[in-house]
Amino acid sequence: MKNSVLKGALGALAIAGVAMIVKKAAQRKRFVKGIFEEYGIKEKSPFGLADKIREMDEEQYQELKGKFRKEFASRCHHRFEKKENMTEA
Repeated sequence: MKNSVLKGALGALAIAGVAMIVKKAAQRKRFVKGIFEEYGIKEKSPFGLADKIREMDEEQYQELKGKFRKEFASRCHHRFEKKENMTEA
């Protein structure tokens, strides 16, 4: 009895984890699709994005780079980066 309850709990936890991963992947896919639409990129591939970046001026590139950093930033990295900046000051 005890073992089957544990298996059920772990199974439910695994399903919840997979659901969270799928949700995050869908959010990121929508973000990238929005970037392609916003900048008028016809070819929906990294190569199309690279071609568009080559055509951009510095200001547009920095704006796009900021959007990607905001969306894909790792929360752990930011904590480490803040500690590093504090020790330098």
